[in-house]
Amino acid sequence: MSFPPADFRETPLENVTQACFGLSYFLAFGLEFAVLLRPGKALRLAGLVAGVAGLVAHTIYLGFHTPNLAAPGASLLAVAWVLAVFTWYGTLHHSRRAWGIYGWPFVLAILATARLAAIGEQTPAILQAPAWLTAERFWGGFHGLLVLASAVGAGVGCLASVMYLVQADRLRRKVAPLGGPKHLSLERLEQMNRRAVNVAFPLLTVGLLLGVVLLRQGHDVLDHWWNLKVLGTVGLWLVFLVLLYLRYGSRVSGRRLAALTIAAFVLMLLTLAAAHPFAEGGSP
Repeated sequence: MSFPPADFRETPLENVTQACFGLSYFLAFGLEFAVLLRPGKALRLAGLVAGVAGLVAHTIYLGFHTPNLAAPGASLLAVAWVLAVFTWYGTLHHSRRAWGIYGWPFVLAILATARLAAIGEQTPAILQAPAWLTAERFWGGFHGLLVLASAVGAGVGCLASVMYLVQADRLRRKVAPLGGPKHLSLERLEQMNRRAVNVAFPLLTVGLLLGVVLLRQGHDVLDHWWNLKVLGTVGLWLVFLVLLYLRYGSRVSGRRLAALTIAAFVLMLLTLAAAHPFAEGGSP
């Protein structure tokens, strides 16, 4: 029997869809954009309320449907939820900084990628509670959590990189502030990017090693090694390795590092959107 039980599914919660929190996040972005044009506490408060509404709907959706994180695009919904919390908190904490104007489009892009990745699935993959009692399921879930955590770190680094490139361009063109929300300094954004990558890389490394061990146990390695998700994860690890080398082993401009961080996160999105070789109901 699937979890949650059938009687729980017969509640109004089943009417909460991805469109509910997607539209809320879009409204929050629109209000943040309005703040840039006409700063005011009322618009900022309305944006925070819209963000909270999206987070509540997003949380209900994940808790009710309990999507299989190994299914195509399902893991992106979890990553989007964490980054939505990060964006909302940043908007609240940095009330005088341009934060949500970057964060909400970022979250919406991840949700759109998740939606595209789920196209073609006949039925949503739901976790079966008894399956998690086995050792293989436990370590498989732990592997997935490590990869998701590294994806969140990469997402934070990507967001900081986008802000960095915009702020660097503003400074290069000597754009005068218009009285609206200001941007974080380049030093602060570079530090934010560095910390995010420093956290994401070891998590991805451990997750990749654990995935290789699981791949070798009970599965034909040759049949699954060339899977797009496996190749993407290995390629992503190499990109992070190059990124760390360029940051600490050579003198590379902050703009190039920011661009490479963005490219790494794009690759991360494509990897998470790919079908897992061992997902229940997914492509083998």
